[in-house]
Amino acid sequence: MQEEDGVKSLKTSAVCGAALATVTALLIPIQLLAQQSNPAPADSSVAVRELQDEVRQLRSLIDQMREENTESRAEMRQLRQDLQTTRALLEHPTGISSAQATPDHPNTPTMPTHAESEPAAQPQGAGIDDRVKKLEDSTALLASKVDEQYQTKVETASKYRARLHGIVLMNAFRNVGGANSIDLPDFSQPPDPGSARAVFGATLRQSEIGLEIFGPTVAGAKTSADVQFDFAGGFPGTGNGVNFGIVRLQTASMRMDWEHTSLVAGQDSLFISPLSPTSFASLATPAFGYAGNLWAWTPQIRAEHRFALGDQQTFTVQAGILDNLNWEFPSDPFYRYPQAGENSGQPAFASRVAWSHPAHGHPLSFGAAGYYGRQNWNWNRYTDAWAAMADWQIPIVSRVSLSGEFYRGRGIGGLGAAVGRSIVLGGDPKVHIPPIRGLDAIGGWSQLKIQLTPKLELNGVVSQDNAYAGDVRGFATDANNFGPILGRNRGALGNFVFRPRSDLLFSAELRRLESFPIYSGSTTTNQVNLAVGILF
Repeated sequence: MQEEDGVKSLKTSAVCGAALATVTALLIPIQLLAQQSNPAPADSSVAVRELQDEVRQLRSLIDQMREENTESRAEMRQLRQDLQTTRALLEHPTGISSAQATPDHPNTPTMPTHAESEPAAQPQGAGIDDRVKKLEDSTALLASKVDEQYQTKVETASKYRARLHGIVLMNAFRNVGGANSIDLPDFSQPPDPGSARAVFGATLRQSEIGLEIFGPTVAGAKTSADVQFDFAGGFPGTGNGVNFGIVRLQTASMRMDWEHTSLVAGQDSLFISPLSPTSFASLATPAFGYAGNLWAWTPQIRAEHRFALGDQQTFTVQAGILDNLNWEFPSDPFYRYPQAGENSGQPAFASRVAWSHPAHGHPLSFGAAGYYGRQNWNWNRYTDAWAAMADWQIPIVSRVSLSGEFYRGRGIGGLGAAVGRSIVLGGDPKVHIPPIRGLDAIGGWSQLKIQLTPKLELNGVVSQDNAYAGDVRGFATDANNFGPILGRNRGALGNFVFRPRSDLLFSAELRRLESFPIYSGSTTTNQVNLAVGILF
């Protein structure tokens, strides 16, 4: 009976080991195929993060299989001990080993020799050996797969897991027309007198590095943290310094996630403006960040709750407070002084509601948001910044979708409206304390995405930001406001994104910017941008 139990246990373990190895061999290519077939999301930065999330899910599966492999090895050691016991019983049915049958024990029954017992035990012993060998082969295969993935593990000083992620991205570009920055143009401007109208260059400063940490479960919530950097923080004052981009903090946030509720604290993107056009020509600044696409990486605390309405419908409510910034340049390179919004003594407030439902294998969603922040420009000069926003994602058919955002507000230069200008000055600030006026703005963008194949997509985007000229004419001039005041900034782009693998991408983009200063003529800039990137 003991022998039969040992054999049954060995059979079960062998089958489990072989099945586990088979699942390991199948899941990895299936997961990679799923990553390649998934259509890209509307936001290029979200596309990068979702690709990284898919890789993280694969690694979680590998971690789980590694734990199962450890258990399998422990089980195999126990099975070997049972096998030794079974063999001893087969060779010596009385339970006395040949080592005990010595001249010192004359009354001990004489046991059959190995040669005498082998013919009867050989067929059964050979079957057990074969099963054990198969189990060992299956376990070795699983161990090799797990060890191969385990090499990518990031070690931490604590017991909690950490994962490295990011993208190495190279952009080559050619511009025709002047712009505020040749590699990441936000608006068009006339070329400097005597300078060339067409320029060519390349950069890798949009490459990103991130680190994700998985913390303990607290009060039923999974805790995690994520920090992300790029190299678009400026240029050092050295020869060819344009190649040595300074490291810049993009986002750094901590999360507590329950089943239907999340709490987030840190520097993060605007939850009231969650979408951006798909473009790998603009990661350091979201595409059309000053031409209709509100954005900021702002310190904030926010809460989110998701209501399941049935039939796969979800209603989401978000609310939070933000650092009340308005896009002023630092007045000192080492010490921090308050901006006008921080001078008000209160944070900015924001909230958003959204409804979503799957359609054609993609999310169908509509959202509405609001923002308010008071600004104190000293000497009893106040303005109330506010904005109302809307966003949408509409799958027209399985491979065609429409997405976009719209906003209307005042004094929201800190969110990228009016090319970062929140107010205009009604006099020369060098002579006296001029009156101020909050600058009204309206704008938005819309994108049509066509998934030509599972690996190739086409995106077309139009956008515009319009600062109200009536707030400026008769009140402010360019000379009193440190440069031309743009009344309108318009953009359009078309790009192809090709992903032969989930971690490899190629992109070609044509972009056009047209800017309209209030007191001078319009200018245009055209850019051709070629990008290649590897995600990790």
